[in-house]
Parts: sequence; structure tokens; C-alpha cells
Amino acid sequence: MNLAFDEVKATQTAARLLRLAGGSMNYLALIKLLYKVDREALRQLGLPVTTDQYVSMRLGPVTSRIYDRIKASANKGTQPSFWSSHIQKTDPFSVGLVSDPGDSELSRAEERLIDEVFALDGQRDRFDLVEDCHRDFPEWSDPGASSVPLHISEIIEALGLSEAEAAAVEHQIEGQRAAHRLAV
Repeated sequence: MNLAFDEVKATQTAARLLRLAGGSMNYLALIKLLYKVDREALRQLGLPVTTDQYVSMRLGPVTSRIYDRIKASANKGTQPSFWSSHIQKTDPFSVGLVSDPGDSELSRAEERLIDEVFALDGQRDRFDLVEDCHRDFPEWSDPGASSVPLHISEIIEALGLSEAEAAAVEHQIEGQRAAHRLAV
């Protein structure tokens, strides 16, 4: 039960958080905020905003493809992507907005949710956010020095959604994947 990854939407989501933070932030904090946005979007809207896949890593849940793009943005020989055209590493631990990707893929409800997550946690230290993930997200498991996949079904279970709510989420995910196939 995975979403079709939409790099434009993921970039626009991260860019909104970066704008709220003044244009740049620690990339670990950004990844934790993006995970919190997606987790809360599953609860409230039935679909994650970033459309990413997740893994559990030593420092908590990670938006996997976004993390890969952050790492790649530091490599000058990497093929440019939509992400790297708008967001790049500014130092070993931070990313910054280099151009505005717009917000055409984000709904008003998603924008409000991103803003709410930032208002609650956007100014917090990255390691406080890591501690939150360890303490408050039962779907996370410590894989040591490795990573393990974290499935949307595990997040749904940890959120305590009813069977009907979980079925509705699964239906929404299937709809998103079908729409993505038609668009490609």
C-alpha cells in the first residue's frame, strides 16, 4: 500500500516548511517535520501530503525519497531534479530554498496542516523532534545502524484508526495511484 511518489508535491511541501522557517533549516528537523505532516495528514485527510515512502532509522522515521534527494543535492555530479532545482544543502547539516516551486499541488487543507505542524514544532531543536518520534510514534522501531521499511499500514495501526477509516485510507491510496498512472 504505497503511494505513487510526486516529487513536485513533496518539494512544495518541504518548501512551505522552509519558507515558514525563514528559508533554511537543519535537514534532520525538516525530515521530522515532514513525517509529522504526513502522519497527521493520514489521520485528518486520509492521505499523506508528501507521497513519500518511509523507513525507520536510528533517529526515527524518515521520509525516504526526500532524504535521498537531500543527500543527492550535495553531490555536484548528480542529475538535476525538481527537488534540487528548488532545495539544496547549504552546509553539511542544513537545506535551503533556492527558488520557489510554488504550491499548485497542495490543497488548502494540506497547506493549513503544514502550517499547524510548523506552528507546533517548527522552532524546536532537531534532537527534541527525534525524541518525540522515539517516544510518541509506536510504529517506529530502532534498526540500529541500518534502516527498515515503515509501511503506511503500520502508521495507520499506530494512529488507532478504525477498520472503516483504515479501509478509506487504503481506498484513497489506490485512487491516488490510479490517477498517477493516468497522468504519466
